Amino acid sequence: MGYYLSPRFLDRLAVHITKNFMDLPGLRVPLILGIHGRKGEGKSFQCELLFEQMGIEPVRMSAGELESPDAGDPVRLIRMRYREAAELIKVRGKMCVLLINDLDAGAGRMDQTTQYTVNTQLVNGTLMNIADNPTDVQLPGSYDTQPIRRVPILVTGNDFSTLYAPLVRDGRMDKFYWQPNHEDRLGIVQGIFEPDRLSSSVIEQLVNHFADQAIDFFGALRSRIYDEQVRDFIRNLGIGNVSTYLVNSPERQVQIQPPALTLDYLINLGEAMVGEQDRLHHAGLAQAYLSGAKAEPVKPSPPPSEPEANHYLQADIAPQSQGDWPDYIAHHEIEHLFQQAMRQGSQLNLETATQREKAGNVWRSWTWPQAPRTVTDAMAGLQTCLQDHPQSYIKLIGYDPRTQTRTLEELIVRPQ
Repeated sequence: MGYYLSPRFLDRLAVHITKNFMDLPGLRVPLILGIHGRKGEGKSFQCELLFEQMGIEPVRMSAGELESPDAGDPVRLIRMRYREAAELIKVRGKMCVLLINDLDAGAGRMDQTTQYTVNTQLVNGTLMNIADNPTDVQLPGSYDTQPIRRVPILVTGNDFSTLYAPLVRDGRMDKFYWQPNHEDRLGIVQGIFEPDRLSSSVIEQLVNHFADQAIDFFGALRSRIYDEQVRDFIRNLGIGNVSTYLVNSPERQVQIQPPALTLDYLINLGEAMVGEQDRLHHAGLAQAYLSGAKAEPVKPSPPPSEPEANHYLQADIAPQSQGDWPDYIAHHEIEHLFQQAMRQGSQLNLETATQREKAGNVWRSWTWPQAPRTVTDAMAGLQTCLQDHPQSYIKLIGYDPRTQTRTLEELIVRPQ
């Protein structure tokens, strides 16, 4: 996977870090740089790319470390990590920074219900004290007269207006609002899909179609395209054998072929993810439970269907003409099965059964008009079978003609 570091992000952070390592007479440089913006836009990951490019060793902290049952523990940890970074600069002879991720989640006050603890006050006070005296940072209970190296502090978050106002004032903290522009989004998404060799035009259309989504949406989208390959792996291995196969033999490599991607397929999966987001936002179950009101059923606009996690393949295309192509066939899924069987050199067969016959496990072989040589031929034959058996279950069978053993058995159609 290729990685894209925004020139704007690189410029702003490189200047801030470099200024903190320079001795500029008569110039007071803020120690802290606050990188804020909406969720999922890659603030922390862009920081990591910057560290790698500049050869910086970061000392990291998270919002979860800014609270403790014992008063004073987070403050001690902040001072300890800061001094650790200063020591790394001295010993390694290279730049080091202190990175605190999601500062507003640990030290911010979101609303009146947020508990403002002693540790929250101490964290704000400690960061202000370090920003004012960056070379004189002592651990509680000890005092060292020897100055330490100045260490730039980078903090990330979504909404810094929730932080203590004196901490974010200009003398202590520079602010950088990170919102990728169109060029940044294209570069980042191009890097995400680099192994799939998508063209620039496809990337641009995909980004424009989901213009309101954050950057992490496209990373999640690429992860979803491998679901069918993982599903095939589970089917071939057997769901009862997956645990033993993967856990007891960690050195064993699982070979998963990257799928052939099209813009329509990516948009279809993306719309399904957007549909799940809508369900999450409109559910309101917590408010219903707290108020005792009856939760209204969620009725968002139905997203395009996607492969389910079982062996039934659902609809995602409209009928070609009235009554001749039922709307419960997953077109791209069946094409994938045909392609898989043909690559293995298997011969294809279709079996049909009514609901009663299926209950008794009685299947009838259906004869192809002509042996399919391409996926198009196979899809045309399947359409003929659907016309002959409109209310039947249809099973796809692939078998090796040399050994007469089955290589594929998949239920691809079920009555509505």
